[in-house]
Amino acid sequence: MSSNPSRVIPIAAAEAASGIEGEGGWLFEKQKKIYPRSVTGTFAKWRWAMVWLTQIMFYGLPWLQWNDRQAVLFDLAARRFYIFGLVLHPQDLVYLAALLIISAYLLFLFTAVAGRLWCGFSCPQTVYTEIFLWVERRFEGDRIARMRLDAAPWSFEKLWRKGGKQAAWIGIGLWTGFTLVGYFTPVKVLWGEAFTMSFGPWEWFWVLFYGFATYGNAGYLREQVCTYMCPYARFQSAMFDRDTLIVSYDPQRGEPRGSRGRKVDPRAKGLGDCIDCGLCVQVCPTGIDIRNGLQYQCISCASCVDVCNEVMDKMNYERGLIRFATQNGLSNRWSSGQTLKRVLRPRVLVYSGVLALICIGFVVSLALRSPFRVDVVRDRGALARLVDDGAVENVYRLQVMNATEATQRYRVSLDGLDGAAISSRADFEVGAAEARWWPVSVQVPHGVARSLGAGAHAIRFRIERLAHGEDGAAVVDEKSTFVVPR
Repeated sequence: MSSNPSRVIPIAAAEAASGIEGEGGWLFEKQKKIYPRSVTGTFAKWRWAMVWLTQIMFYGLPWLQWNDRQAVLFDLAARRFYIFGLVLHPQDLVYLAALLIISAYLLFLFTAVAGRLWCGFSCPQTVYTEIFLWVERRFEGDRIARMRLDAAPWSFEKLWRKGGKQAAWIGIGLWTGFTLVGYFTPVKVLWGEAFTMSFGPWEWFWVLFYGFATYGNAGYLREQVCTYMCPYARFQSAMFDRDTLIVSYDPQRGEPRGSRGRKVDPRAKGLGDCIDCGLCVQVCPTGIDIRNGLQYQCISCASCVDVCNEVMDKMNYERGLIRFATQNGLSNRWSSGQTLKRVLRPRVLVYSGVLALICIGFVVSLALRSPFRVDVVRDRGALARLVDDGAVENVYRLQVMNATEATQRYRVSLDGLDGAAISSRADFEVGAAEARWWPVSVQVPHGVARSLGAGAHAIRFRIERLAHGEDGAAVVDEKSTFVVPR
């Protein structure tokens, strides 16, 4: 072993990072605050258009009226969902399942075609972060002004700017929570309760919980929700391939990057089109450098595309140094037409075909949906009993769910068992969009019961909706059994 001191490598203790220390190292590293710079351009306009569209729908739908009731109301207490002219009961949850399947396939399709387009333009996290950032800029200014304000000591100006922003954020969060609850409690009733602060316990909980979640996610967590909390960021790579459109930096055109004046010919200096201004990093809401290639933190908001196009315009260079492109398109130098042609590949066509079939089936099923539903439940007290004249009687309860918005009259009859007759009242009414239990007694004469023998015998209830006004007649058959005791 050499004892020469000149060959000894000095080792200095590394500065400890802030966070939580685990057995194998640091489990958590404090995140640097990101100050996204405001940006204008084509994709910024599209992003704001989606903000307006989604928020007008979300905040406005509970206030729409339809047939003297709230147009969209999920009345959990009454176990009825109203969606404009559609009235759904718990037995119709298959339609909710179909909607979820359609949404999942839409996500698969969009991701295969254009990556995280949903994340960048329509995801609630992105939309509310955009709104909260807009409020922040109104009170604290753009990127540099916010950084200076955060670094400055507390003063009256800093206090009112920070306080005003917080008040606006809290107001948006509470209004968002109130609107969410308005989908489950009639919003006009909720509005009246808001003035007297007389919400029920669950209403209080959900208004405050959802309001706080909006405030925390859009005000503070922001990009960390997309990066660490959203599972979509983790499994999106399974739906990507080299023909998926993603926000991409063109290294063949941009490298080597370097600053230069407008009148300088970059080729003469051996430079690419990237002037290394860093604006694409400053506008990124997740703080990544798109020039480092595809990264799971990229939400495809295209802010870097807008700002880079502005820089290219100022430099009199061709736009599109950062653009929506595919990895195959970039490496093979394909034109836009060639790239888009490869987007329609077998995988996308299969997704589209399956999605189209599910949508058609969903629409046809809704169009052919029966205007009422019936469940037959046997009396749990006694399977069968002997009544006058030795006749055998079974008792059932029929749950009739009226899916229309008018009171309907129904008539019950029997089929499938000779001699069986309904001994109770066979006509009844069910109110608009209501579900009603109706007891029905079925008797079989003594002689017929003896000839049938002991055991269960199939019968079929026929429930007929009588024609009334614009609603025509309709019939539903439900199977059950008639029990003859030993």
